[in-house]
Amino acid sequence: MTTFLLVIIYLAFISLGLPDSLIGVAWPVMQSDFGAPLETAGFLFMTVSSGTIISSLVSGKVLKRFGTGKVTFVSVLMTAGALLGFHFAPSVVWLIVCAIPLGLGAGAVDAGLNDYVAANYKAHHMSWLHCFWGVGATLGPILMAQFISGQNSWRNGYFAISGIQFTLIIILFLTLPLWNRVTKNSNVPLNEEHENSSDEFNKDKSEEVKPLQIKGVKLALASFLFYCGVESTVGLWGSSFLVNVKELPVALAAQWVSFYYAGITIGRFITGFITFKISNLTLIRMGQILALVGAVLLFLPLPASFSLVGFIMIGFGLAPIFPCMLQETPARFGKQHSQTIMGYQMAVAYTGSTFMPPLLGFIASRSTIGIFPICIVLFVTAMLLSSEKLNSLLKQKDLLKKKHTSSTAI
Repeated sequence: MTTFLLVIIYLAFISLGLPDSLIGVAWPVMQSDFGAPLETAGFLFMTVSSGTIISSLVSGKVLKRFGTGKVTFVSVLMTAGALLGFHFAPSVVWLIVCAIPLGLGAGAVDAGLNDYVAANYKAHHMSWLHCFWGVGATLGPILMAQFISGQNSWRNGYFAISGIQFTLIIILFLTLPLWNRVTKNSNVPLNEEHENSSDEFNKDKSEEVKPLQIKGVKLALASFLFYCGVESTVGLWGSSFLVNVKELPVALAAQWVSFYYAGITIGRFITGFITFKISNLTLIRMGQILALVGAVLLFLPLPASFSLVGFIMIGFGLAPIFPCMLQETPARFGKQHSQTIMGYQMAVAYTGSTFMPPLLGFIASRSTIGIFPICIVLFVTAMLLSSEKLNSLLKQKDLLKKKHTSSTAI
C-alpha cells in the first residue's frame, strides 16, 4: 500500500512538471499567433509563479485542514482546467486568466507532496521525487514539439497534456483513502539523516535568535534565488535563444530544450543513488561547476551543436543542487528552525522563478535575446559564490562548536 501510494505521488510530480516548460517551448509560435511582444511570455510565467508563491505560503494551513490527498486532487484539477483553458484561449488576456489557477494548483501540489514524502518516506526518495518532476518537464516539450512539427497547432499540445492530467485526477480520486492510512502506519522520522548536532550548539541561543538572524541563512536564500533563476530562465528563454540567435527550427529548438530537462531528470535519478556515497555539499559544488561550464559553452561563439551540449551540461549540473540544498537545511541551521527556514527557501526560490526570467525578457525585448547566455553565466556564478561563502561560514561555525564542546567538557 505504501509503495503503491508512492507511485501515485511520483505520477503527481510528473503532472507537476508537464506544464512548467510548455510556455517557453510554444511561445515562438504563440507569439506570432497572438501578435504579442516577446516579453509577454515573461508576464505569463510571472503570473503562474506568483500563484505558486501564494498557494505555497498558505499551503500549511490548507494541508492541515483538508489533508494532502484532497489538496493534491483539487490542485491537479485546477491545473488540468487551466491547461484546457490555454487550448481555448482567444487572446493573451485569457492566457493570463488561465495562468492564475495553473500557478495556484502547482504551488499546493509542490509544497504538499514534498512535505508528505519527507514525513512518511526515506530521504533518498526526495531526489527521485524531483527526478519525476523532471520526467514531466522533459515530456512536456517533446509532446509540444510533436504537435508543432506535425502541422498541428500549439493548442492541440495543451489539449493533450490537459487530457493526461484529467486521467491522473481520476486516479487520485480513487486513491484518496490511501493517504491517511499510510500516514497512520508510517514510522519514518522526519529528516532522519540529520541528527541534532546543530541543535545542540544553538540550544542555549534558540529562544533569542530568529531564523533570519542565524548566520548563513541569507546566503542560503541567495543560493535558492539564483538556482531557480537559472533553472526557470533556461527553460523559458532557451528555445527563443536557439530560434533567434542560433537560427534553429522551432520544433528542433523545443527538442533541444527537452534534452535540458532530460539532464535534470536523469541527473536526479542518479543522485538518489550517489547520496549514499557522496555528501550533499560535494554534490552541490560539483553540480554548480558543471552548470557553469555548460553556461560558458552557450556564451562562447561556437557552432550550434555546442549549445546542445551546453543545455545538457546545465541540466545535469542543476540536477542535484535543489534536492540536496533542501536536504541540508536541518543540518545547516538546526531542526528547531528548519521548518521556518525551509518555508523561506521555497518562497525565495519561487521568487527567483517569478521575477528573474521576465526581467531577462524585458531587457531582451529592448536589446537582443543574445544576452541570454551572459545572464545564465552571471546567475550560476552568483549561486556558486553564495553557496561557497555559506560553506565557509558553516566550517567556522563547526570549529566554534568544537571549541565550545571542548571547553564545556573541561
